[in-house]
Amino acid sequence: MSCCFQTVLLLIAHLVLSGWALASPTIQNSFFYHVYLNESSNKGIHFSGMKLHVDSAQPSVFSVRGGNATLQCKFWYEPEPSSPREARVKWSWVSAAGGHETDLVVAAGPRFRSFGDFRGRVQLRRDFPGDATLVLNKLQLNDTGRYRCAVVDGLEDQSTVVHLELQGVVFPYQHPRGRYHLSFLGAQQACEEQDSTLATFTQLFRSWKEGLNWCNAGWLADGTVQYPMTRPRESCGGARLPPGVRHYGRQHLYPNRYDVFCFSSLLQGKVYYLQSSRKMNLTEAQHACQDDRAEIAKVGQLYSAWKFAGLDRCDAGWLADGSVRYPITRPRKSCGPSEPGVRSFGFPPPQHKHGVYCYKLDT
Repeated sequence: MSCCFQTVLLLIAHLVLSGWALASPTIQNSFFYHVYLNESSNKGIHFSGMKLHVDSAQPSVFSVRGGNATLQCKFWYEPEPSSPREARVKWSWVSAAGGHETDLVVAAGPRFRSFGDFRGRVQLRRDFPGDATLVLNKLQLNDTGRYRCAVVDGLEDQSTVVHLELQGVVFPYQHPRGRYHLSFLGAQQACEEQDSTLATFTQLFRSWKEGLNWCNAGWLADGTVQYPMTRPRESCGGARLPPGVRHYGRQHLYPNRYDVFCFSSLLQGKVYYLQSSRKMNLTEAQHACQDDRAEIAKVGQLYSAWKFAGLDRCDAGWLADGSVRYPITRPRKSCGPSEPGVRSFGFPPPQHKHGVYCYKLDT
C-alpha cells in the first residue's frame, strides 16, 4: 500500500514540474534552463546556455626586430554572467616556416606561465575583464608566424588567430664558391652567420612586389626552392612567362644544392664605412674595425642599414664573410646599375685591398 502511495506522489510531482516547464516562456536564442531536484530536495535552476566569444580586432600585426608587438584578443559571454568566471587562456604559435603548433603562454586567474624561447619576453595585458591580449617584447627574426588565442571555460572553448610579420629586407646569398652550393641546412647556417634567417614565401613575395628580381633559385624556410622575376627573359624561365615568383617545388633537403634567400630586419646598432687613409686586406680590415671598438659588418647588417637607415656609399668594402659590397640608395653614374641596391664584387682573394664596413652595437 505504501509503495503505491509513493508511486502516486512521484507521478503528481512529475506532472507539476512538467506543467511548470510547459507554462514557462519559450526561449528564442537557443539558451535553455534545466530543472532538477538536488540532494536536499530544494528545487534549483542551472543556466547552461551561456555562449563564449573570442575575437581579435587586429588579425595581422607588423613590427621590427628588437621591437614590441601587441596581439589583441578579448573574450566575453552572452548573456553576461552575474558573477566572475575563471577561464583559462592559452596562446600557441606556429612558425611562418611551418611545423607543429607549440604552447607559448598558459594563464588561469593570477597564474601565468610562458614557454621556450618566449619565456621572459611575453605577458598578458589584462587591462579589463576578458582582456587576453598578448604583448611580445624584444622581437626576434624567427618570431614571425601564426599566433592562436584560445579561451577554455569548462567544456566550452573558442579561439582566434593573429598573424605576426616583421618588416625587413630579403636578399639572395651564395656560397663563396659560387652558384648552387648550399644544402637546406647549409642555407640555414649561411643566413644565421650573416645576421639573418631563411626568408619565408610571404617575405619573398612581398620583396618581389617591391621589385626584387633574381634569376638564381634559392631555398626558403619551408624547404621549397623559388626565385622572383620582375623582368622575364629567356635565360630565366622564358621571356614569354609573366612576372612572378618561380617555383621549383619542395626539394630534398640534403643532396640538392641551391642558393638561399635570407631575411633581415632592423638593427640594434649602426653600420658605417670606416674612413682610412689606405686600403686593407681582409685580415687588416677585421683588425681595423676592432681597433674602432666595432666588428666587421655582416651581409644581413649591410642590407638592413641600406633598407632602414638609407646607407648610401659608393666605396666597396670588406664584409665578415669575405665578400666585398657597397650600398646604394641614390643611383648615380660610376656607382653601378640604375636602381637602388647592394652591389657585390663577389669573394675576391683575401689579400686584395679594399675598404671595410664596420658594425657597432648601440650601447
